[in-house]
Amino acid sequence: MGCAMISRYVKGRVAVYIDASNIYHSCKRLKWQVDYRKLHDYLAGELNLVSVSFYSAKDPNNQAQDRFLRIMENMGYRVRSKIVKFIKSESDPPGGFHKANCDVELTIDVDDLGGFDTLILASGDSDFKALIQRVKQERKWCLVISTKGHVAKELLDEAKFIDLKKLKTEIAR
Repeated sequence: MGCAMISRYVKGRVAVYIDASNIYHSCKRLKWQVDYRKLHDYLAGELNLVSVSFYSAKDPNNQAQDRFLRIMENMGYRVRSKIVKFIKSESDPPGGFHKANCDVELTIDVDDLGGFDTLILASGDSDFKALIQRVKQERKWCLVISTKGHVAKELLDEAKFIDLKKLKTEIAR
């Protein structure tokens, strides 16, 4: 089911954009992790892959995370990261929280619409509805990969959806 299933929903040159935080939380819900080497090999083996971009928060004090992001680059991912900042808050959660959202960077990068025929967005975030609509206006194909219960209805209304759990045998660690 895996690769052949995805290849049915794409055409031409394929660009993949991965919202790392969103996929991390999807996998947490599924109770397994993506093996990003397997994922890259899987996509490159079945699709006319022009790029795979990975958008992640980055803690400058986390050496393990820094090593992971360098490994991702060595595997062929284009890594874009944003330094995590602490937001003070009196409410939920008390004291504050860490934040580093890369949605704007991902959207700007997709704006080079001449480089692909199909967009694969690995995210369930409703913030990407306008991006999907814009890509479709340019007569590009769109595919969203996320998990049921973790993908916004706005994305389901705009693009073909593939549940991440259907890819488990191909890409799980």
